[in-house]
Amino acid sequence: MARVPLTSFGTVEIILYGALPLAAGVLLLARGHWWAGLPLCVIALFVFWFFRDPERTIPAEAGLLVSPADGVVLNVLDVDEPLYLAGRGTRVGVFLSVLDVHVNRAPAAGVVEMVRYTPGRFRDARDARCSAENESNAVGIRLDDGSRILLRQVAGLIARRLVLDVKQGDRVERGQRIGMMKFGSYAEVIVPAGSGLLPAVSLKEKVKAGDTILFRAAAGR
Repeated sequence: MARVPLTSFGTVEIILYGALPLAAGVLLLARGHWWAGLPLCVIALFVFWFFRDPERTIPAEAGLLVSPADGVVLNVLDVDEPLYLAGRGTRVGVFLSVLDVHVNRAPAAGVVEMVRYTPGRFRDARDARCSAENESNAVGIRLDDGSRILLRQVAGLIARRLVLDVKQGDRVERGQRIGMMKFGSYAEVIVPAGSGLLPAVSLKEKVKAGDTILFRAAAGR
């Protein structure tokens, strides 16, 4: 049976809420206290499942961006992005349920030029206001071709901890693990207007981090 890898971004939770409850649950079951042991085992198994970190096949084709998160495409919109792109752009947002893998990956290869944490609210991640009002991490990346994109991790109603493992000046590769959003949340990628990058997904489409192509260069570019 193949081993399901667990993310290092959840080491503390895996030990406290996974390994320890599982050990206690197994001990209680062995002593016949199934009514107490079984719930602990179920909780532990959910924690292990939530912090899973499966390998992904990263597309090698030039001129594309991959999804930063697992989930469902919640919006594809033209927006203003003053923080890093300083102008109009196209945004693709992905909603993550508690059942999705929550490890985030870099959409493309490049250098991190900006990291900005913004405190905020904890609206439901499906609320149209969450992108502007919720707690978030914004990551500005200059791609190898000189263009720029913005990746944002956004906390949701349940997600109260955003983990980001990159800083300004770091180089990232397409599909590289860069952080995690713990429990239900939202991620988005914004590309500048006129970049030639077009959305490659549609509303309600299921996507996978590092695997699904989110944007693709227009033909002829």
